[in-house]
Amino acid sequence: MPQARQSVQSISKDLDRLESLPQPVVAYGRDLARGDTLAFHSHRRAQLVYASDGIMTVTTRYAAYLVPPQRAVWMPAGVEHRIDACSDVNMRTLYIEPGISADLPIEVCVLNVAPLLRELIITAVANGPTVTADTPASRIMTVILDQIRSQSVAALALPLPSDPRLRRVAQGLTDYPGDPRDLSAWASEVGASTRTLVRLFPVQTGMTFREWRQQCRLLHALELLASGASVTAVALETGYDNSSAFIAMFRRCLGTTPLRYVNDMARSH
Repeated sequence: MPQARQSVQSISKDLDRLESLPQPVVAYGRDLARGDTLAFHSHRRAQLVYASDGIMTVTTRYAAYLVPPQRAVWMPAGVEHRIDACSDVNMRTLYIEPGISADLPIEVCVLNVAPLLRELIITAVANGPTVTADTPASRIMTVILDQIRSQSVAALALPLPSDPRLRRVAQGLTDYPGDPRDLSAWASEVGASTRTLVRLFPVQTGMTFREWRQQCRLLHALELLASGASVTAVALETGYDNSSAFIAMFRRCLGTTPLRYVNDMARSH
């Protein structure tokens, strides 16, 4: 997804200390400005990456994940990832000791965040990173873990291929999601046969080319909608001839209209 001009920020020096605290869950808050990037890094603990306000993209070596305010990315321990702020972001993170529960996700995924979990995360960060056992603050952490287990997975991931030719196609569409070229045109661009690209896309991404491009456009559309762009402007920028075609795609993928999605997002703040 297209990004604002990047400003690479350093990883907080406090994180090693925070991750070494004795409690199983540590809450930490950090604000990022639009265009800020936290370069590829990993953590000893598992991580729930949440934005109480703003929208960000979390990228691993294998996929990109869009994180609007009603969503969070679950990041298992040791997985390298990068964080890009698509707007000003109030990032609220939970660092969770590995092995604390077999019921927590084992793979990177985007989780829906119910209003209760949102308020619990905000409260935990406000309480500070150090939590004493058998206190109201520690019991909040126990409820948070229960809530994480109960959240459903949101289809907001974009798998990234590793083949250099597919990677060029993916990068081109990530930079310009509205690019109308079909796979045969892209095959000429990257020096491969159309048949090869048709075969490789499902192998490397689990999606056909058309499905992958639609997902890329959908995630970019969500980013634009979160920034306040009109439905018509979003439709045109993501390659649709009119807003009706865009709305039909949006409803098919997310079960709601763009306007309702924006209104729901506003109510979640």
